[in-house]
Amino acid sequence: MTLQNGILSNATQAESPHYNERPDQTDISLLVIHNISLPPGKFGEPYVEDFFSGRLDSCVDPFFEQIADLKVSAHLFIKRDGQVIQFVNFNQRAWHAGESEFSGQKNCNDYSIGIELEGTDDIEYTEQQYVQLAHVSKQIMQAYPKISLDSICGHSDIAPLRKTDPGRCFDWQRYRQDLH
Repeated sequence: MTLQNGILSNATQAESPHYNERPDQTDISLLVIHNISLPPGKFGEPYVEDFFSGRLDSCVDPFFEQIADLKVSAHLFIKRDGQVIQFVNFNQRAWHAGESEFSGQKNCNDYSIGIELEGTDDIEYTEQQYVQLAHVSKQIMQAYPKISLDSICGHSDIAPLRKTDPGRCFDWQRYRQDLH
C-alpha cells in the first residue's frame, strides 16, 4: 500500500459524507487510534461501514436508535481480518475525535488522522489488525512528517472524560515496536 494525495492505495474506498475541510492541511500532526463495533461487541457485520457512510438503519438493532442521528466518520477502519477501508481522504477533516485536546491544542479533528479498529476495550485485537495498523501508520508518518511516535495516541488520551478506546486490550508496546 502506498499513500498519495490523501488516498491509501489498496484500501477499499467507501466515501463518508461526514467530513469537511481542515482549517490548515499542512498542520496534520496527530494520529488517533480508536475502536468500534456495531452492535457493540459484535464483529464482521456491515454496520460500522453503514454508520460511517450515513446509511445506518436504526431499526436493525435497539442500540442503533441511540446513535442514528450522529454524524461520525474516521479516515480508516481496520476490520478483524485486516481489511482496510478508507472513508475520508487524509487531507480532509474526518469527524472522529469529538470534543478533544492534545498537548494543549483543542479540536483534534482539525489536525489529526483517525483510525478505527474493529474491536472493543476488553477483547484482544487480531494479528492482522496489528500488522495492517503498523503498515498504514508508517505510510501516514512518511506522508505527514509532523506525526511522530510522540503524537500517536488513543481516543482515551484526547478525550479522557468521555472515551476509553482503544482500551486495555490494545497492546501499545507491540504497536510501537512494530513502527520501528
